[in-house]
Amino acid sequence: MFENIYDVIVVGGGHAGSEAAAAAANMGCSTLLITMNLQNIAQMSCNPAMGGIAKGQIVREIDALGGYSGIVSDTSAIQFKMLNKSKGPAMWSPRVQSDRMRFAEDWRLMLEGTPNLDFYQDMVSGLIVENHQVVGVKTSLGLEIKAKTVVLTNGTFLNGLIHIGDKNFGGGRAGERAATGITEQLVQLGFESGRMKTGTPPRVDGRSLDYSKMEVQPGDDVPEKFSYSDITKPLTRQRDCHMSYTSPLVHDLLREGFDRSPMFNGRIQSTGPRYCPSIEDKINRFATKERHQLFVEPEGWNTVEVYVNGFSTSLPEDVQFKALRSVVGFENVKFFRPGYAIEYDYFPPTQLKHTLETKLVKGLFFAGQINGTTGYEEAASQGLMAGINAALQVQEKVEFILKRNEAYIGVLVDDLITKGTEEPYRMFTSRAEYRTLLRQDNADLRLSPKGYELGLVSEKRLKRMEDKHTKAQSFVEFFRTTSVSSEDINPILKDNDSALVNQSGKLFKIFARPNIAMEDIRKIESVEAYIQKHDLDKEIIEQTEIQVKYSGYIDKEKNNADKLNRLEDLKIPSDFDYSKLKSMSIEARQKLEKIQPRTISQASRISGVSPSDVSVLLVYMGR
Repeated sequence: MFENIYDVIVVGGGHAGSEAAAAAANMGCSTLLITMNLQNIAQMSCNPAMGGIAKGQIVREIDALGGYSGIVSDTSAIQFKMLNKSKGPAMWSPRVQSDRMRFAEDWRLMLEGTPNLDFYQDMVSGLIVENHQVVGVKTSLGLEIKAKTVVLTNGTFLNGLIHIGDKNFGGGRAGERAATGITEQLVQLGFESGRMKTGTPPRVDGRSLDYSKMEVQPGDDVPEKFSYSDITKPLTRQRDCHMSYTSPLVHDLLREGFDRSPMFNGRIQSTGPRYCPSIEDKINRFATKERHQLFVEPEGWNTVEVYVNGFSTSLPEDVQFKALRSVVGFENVKFFRPGYAIEYDYFPPTQLKHTLETKLVKGLFFAGQINGTTGYEEAASQGLMAGINAALQVQEKVEFILKRNEAYIGVLVDDLITKGTEEPYRMFTSRAEYRTLLRQDNADLRLSPKGYELGLVSEKRLKRMEDKHTKAQSFVEFFRTTSVSSEDINPILKDNDSALVNQSGKLFKIFARPNIAMEDIRKIESVEAYIQKHDLDKEIIEQTEIQVKYSGYIDKEKNNADKLNRLEDLKIPSDFDYSKLKSMSIEARQKLEKIQPRTISQASRISGVSPSDVSVLLVYMGR
């Protein structure tokens, strides 16, 4: 059955594996997606939502490059919100509440409709490695399947151990067994491994909740969407979420179970996600807080199952139940299943190249939680990059790497490869030094041309993006060149408590004022006439407003990025001998030897490498 050699084998069918398989197959490679349960492809193991702060930017970037996450997020959405609208556009972050069952189904159907992609259900128990190069995989059924490249996206399944109170059992997810064999083999090959932890809250029966006692959390009045393609449409109806709170009573009831908590009795040794702590961790770390928010999120359009966001826990099920029944609106709650924690193996990502290929084994790529990240979006973006680079390697083409000033995906990969992580890594806008350039509204302008060159973005989508860019730039130029009289503009300035002008001036300067919005400037007859004449849609109008209002910040960041890229162009030879740099600190030599940075810029971002160490490196390179 498997006598042919695949170009790419993807191990694992989660968010990383799904994007990796789609990318490799769409680039023309014969691809096999092999996973333990084909019914659970792209399963939302934790919360039924996509996007959020910085994560929404990543989903937009995946879509702009030709990945599937944005499209599936749109087709399975039950609510849309643009977060941080009160802040500047660099902080705006799209988020959807998803229908969990429809999300997985839509992913499965999109993958089944992808040419060059085969599927097989089995557990991969090992790799076939010859002369430091991967040549295939072994399965628990004893099959050997040959491939030119392999992408491992094992999620939480590598030696996964589930904890509920003082009970624990092997598993990669509730109701699914753990994967064994791969970690042990990779360690034998010389890889360093570690353990991490994550958790999930109880799922409850929505029919047992009293929503009248909770705060309603509706979606946006005018919902947008994730994908830049015209395949999907914004929602025309939405489901509400709700919010309740814990209380001192709830906290006291939870504390009663601390002696049986695996987090506090030493049974869990590994590190959990800092920015998504369990409820017991929250009331322990923030002991002075009298309450914590609980977001009550429906799991889909028609199901009664509800996800209690903010109540992640590994406490005994009786403690979970007793405490949750003391939350307002949950007095009669019935559980579908209790929350739990899960420990799993990961491999410190400093062992990877920027392509996500391992340094020790050629043709072997890691993506997702195996690299120490947390979150569907972070996993999906790594899967996309690993799938692309596996395909490019097979095709003997130049590798594909995104820089920090080009995408949040570039920041994510560079952070992992250069700095590593000892706790589950989550993306935030604060991690990107060029976040004014990396906005959610311009991901298509930044990345769709690259996706087109890779063969992942259609010519139709590229032309749509180019049309948007051309129309927005022309509208910006209209503001730069068009004047407005003081008689026409002063009434608008007065209405917005903005300083009046005593002579005519360019519209650009007026519009750039912080308290003048597009809806104000459209009261100028020539502006509205331009919009109507050129049939400008909401997306182009919004893009123009951002370009006008933030032009100074954008230009400044572009200049800073250009300076950084000059260092990015200074390549370090792959065989460079750092031991001869005696005037460099021992720590810096050790870190550089371990990470093997590709460029001077990357070397400068390594923790423990000082500016003086970089100067020494430049001198030895003859610069």
